[in-house]
Amino acid sequence: MPNDQVLRWAADAVGGTSVVSSEGLTRGEHRPSGTFRLGIEGPAARTRDVILKVPVRGWIAAAWVITNARALQLAETHGLAAPRLIAADLDGKASGTVATLETFLPGSAGLSPTVSVARLREAGAALARVHAFRLVPQAHLPYRPRPCAVDDRADERWRGLMPTTPLLQQADERVRSHGMPAVASVFVHGDAWGGNMLWEGDRCVALIDWNTAGAGNPGVDLGSLRMQMTLQYGQDAPSHVLEGWERQAGREAVGVPYWDAVAALNTPTVMDGWAGFADDGSLLGAAAVTERRDAFLRTALSQWS
Repeated sequence: MPNDQVLRWAADAVGGTSVVSSEGLTRGEHRPSGTFRLGIEGPAARTRDVILKVPVRGWIAAAWVITNARALQLAETHGLAAPRLIAADLDGKASGTVATLETFLPGSAGLSPTVSVARLREAGAALARVHAFRLVPQAHLPYRPRPCAVDDRADERWRGLMPTTPLLQQADERVRSHGMPAVASVFVHGDAWGGNMLWEGDRCVALIDWNTAGAGNPGVDLGSLRMQMTLQYGQDAPSHVLEGWERQAGREAVGVPYWDAVAALNTPTVMDGWAGFADDGSLLGAAAVTERRDAFLRTALSQWS
């Protein structure tokens, strides 16, 4: 939990008197997320809920917290559905660590065991709204060649640090020889999946957790979300995501098979701990989720011209 110095900074930043509640938001993770919902008491004993973000040693880097803050500023500039940055201590002088406060928003980021076509389309549209804005790489919003760009599991397999399979090796060789589709870089979220979207019914209230945002090809996000929805809901899901994106963008997506392959390659060889649901809503095991990933990747390779 946050220490007293961080909590004092948070209360002061919003003109409050004290933090009366603190809840770690892990959303199913088995390790600290560095994200907390704080209840801060202010004038007339009114409590305001805010979101605190701090680094976590060995996992959440200070640079990620800074990137999230910069991305929220840019999202506000463009009127995008995202939390608003309230305060930031990016050098840690006031709070003792890099820390940010952002607005608490309603909605659920929990993974539903079933999904509607309307939600899948809305998820794609939510990304297209972000991608409507050109962005060149800059401080704290660097170029992103793949989703969750701080990881490079394809490279780990290439260097023998992670086991591989014939399918993954074939896809990796195809991606390396093909080269990246050339389009103007846009604002990308960088970690597009259902757990980073707040929902009220089938309406996406906001995109959250912009830790790996930056500039890149729209396919970085689109391929990631298409793959994630495949893992969770099966092989029919990605077409609805694409449909929603293209409707919102008013154009066809470029290089979809390439970016699908890039997303699939930046996953563990065995998908242990990744969520997937059967048609009846029951959880799938690692073998079934891995097969969904592999089927998604085989489809991408078959569609690649």
